[in-house]
Amino acid sequence: MKPVTTFPVPDPDVDLVLPCLNEAGALPWVLSRIPPGWRALVVDNGSTDGSAELARALGATVVREERRGFGAACHAGLTAATADIVCFCDCDGSLDPALLLPFVAEVRAGGADLVLGRRRPQGRGAWPAHARAGNIALARMLRRRTGLRLHDLGPLRAARREALLGLDLTDRRSGYPLQMVVRAADAGWRVAEHDVPYLARTGVSKVTGTWRGTWQAVRDMRRVLAEPPTPVGVRAQAQTAARTGTRTGVQPGAQVSAPAPASALEPSRGGTVQ
Repeated sequence: MKPVTTFPVPDPDVDLVLPCLNEAGALPWVLSRIPPGWRALVVDNGSTDGSAELARALGATVVREERRGFGAACHAGLTAATADIVCFCDCDGSLDPALLLPFVAEVRAGGADLVLGRRRPQGRGAWPAHARAGNIALARMLRRRTGLRLHDLGPLRAARREALLGLDLTDRRSGYPLQMVVRAADAGWRVAEHDVPYLARTGVSKVTGTWRGTWQAVRDMRRVLAEPPTPVGVRAQAQTAARTGTRTGVQPGAQVSAPAPASALEPSRGGTVQ
């Protein structure tokens, strides 16, 4: 597909966070699929292949996050966002950002507080067996921990920005997507899941491309699942925040965070928008 240049949006309808580490090969297609009126926030996490320069040339807003880690990049994008609704999508060409349109509509209409994409692999090689097995195991552990009957913990998702900030997410590695769901469940959010086609990514995955990377991700996520549930009073306030798009004075995540190594849970210093 011929790349289509996006243009900076001064008052975006939706901010789309795209964590990026050496994804120059996939960026043109990914950015060409972003719906009109949305702003692409490409969070460069230390790329050496010119990803940041390419993203900027294609019209995306580039946020630099020096600290390595999927969660660090995602959170830098979230804190840089200004739109009422924020979406997340991988930047490797495995998921089509246009699939987020109905997700946003569902959040905006009040049908759900957090909408997730359940990945359905398209063809062999789209989702390695070890990565799929790890995802199934985590979904089962999540069900035991929260009661949510989800099938996937994929990166395609949408929610209101202020409500997400109110979750006070602290993981800065592979546990970030799971921590978002756990704390949302503890806060009483309505979580929806919809099937989305999952394509073979461009390049090699930094997380699930190897057994070692997959194991590290599972370890990060198991730590997140060990967090104690959110207190009832905090949960009620977080429910209100999720449905009105406003933050409360209480940060639910700050109340329940379990101790963890500083290297994993140290808050991000924040990305630099360029």
